[in-house]
Amino acid sequence: MGHSRPTLADVAGAAGVSVSTASLAFSGAGPIAAATRDRVLAAAGELGYSGPNPLGRSLRSGRSGIAAVVIGDQLRRSFRDPVSVQVLDGLVSTLGQMGLGVLLVPGMPATEGTTGVDPLLETAPMDVAVLIWGSREDDPALLSLQRRGVPVVIGEGPSVEGVPVVGIQDRRGSEELARHLVDLGHERIAVVSLPFGGPRRCAVVSPQRMTELRWTPTKHRLEGLQDAGVVPTVVVEAAASLVEEGQAAGRLLLDVEDPPTAVVAQSDLLAAGVLLAARDLGLRVPQDVSVAGFDGIDLPWLAPDVLTTVAQPLAAKGEALGQTVAALLAGEQPEPALLPVTLRTGTTTGPPRT
Repeated sequence: MGHSRPTLADVAGAAGVSVSTASLAFSGAGPIAAATRDRVLAAAGELGYSGPNPLGRSLRSGRSGIAAVVIGDQLRRSFRDPVSVQVLDGLVSTLGQMGLGVLLVPGMPATEGTTGVDPLLETAPMDVAVLIWGSREDDPALLSLQRRGVPVVIGEGPSVEGVPVVGIQDRRGSEELARHLVDLGHERIAVVSLPFGGPRRCAVVSPQRMTELRWTPTKHRLEGLQDAGVVPTVVVEAAASLVEEGQAAGRLLLDVEDPPTAVVAQSDLLAAGVLLAARDLGLRVPQDVSVAGFDGIDLPWLAPDVLTTVAQPLAAKGEALGQTVAALLAGEQPEPALLPVTLRTGTTTGPPRT
């Protein structure tokens, strides 16, 4: 017959302490001398005891030890985007230091035309949820979590009463980028935008579609251009922040009789796609068309071009989301956090063609 699994009581007996003291040694909560904790952990090691049962511990504490991270897109697309990956890395590292496990949940239906939220949001155990990117007005994921009474942290989303938001100064950064292009002499500036509010194919935005704008990052970055006095000649909405979406948008904008002299893309991957489309069409960057992006990610494969962009602190944004989670779980009401961005000029913007 096999040996039975050692229990916390066995460890307490071997260490010469009470069961409650042994429990404190593993939980890290409450007053316990360092020497006593070391004696308990040494006894546990000798007995092969790995720690209290996680399920029992969660039942006793009333917490699952899980933070749900809701990605604002399909997971397979998000993991192709360095922005999502770097923010997620900063967030998960911070949550891990708090002893929290992470449950990744797609925040967008996998099929165009599908409504509702992922069933995990309705049923999975979680202590807190982070809407990491792309929360929008009347977001079904947020509404579902609020119905359950799950504390929520929003990354780059709308202001919601009682919900802390961690954002970036993307409106100000977009304004600085627009002023940079205006100072160079550009008047005909087009935009390749992030999604307006759900799955959609790359397309020129109609006036009606403009009224349907619900995604906060898209909205802020368009408002930044307006703050600089720039009215885009045309806006093309991308379905996702992907290079191929930028290429499709670039062809729509540049393969015409009188293309714009500058294109502002709301992500670096979209901007890279526009630049590739310009190359395919035989256009020189920036002599024939200037191209600028947003995010500040590393794109060495664009060489010799160095993208003009607005750089945001991606890992720091993830860490700030994690710190806000910690404050929520401690019973605090965190203040909104707004992280700075920086205009970084490269070789892809210059005076307009004459």
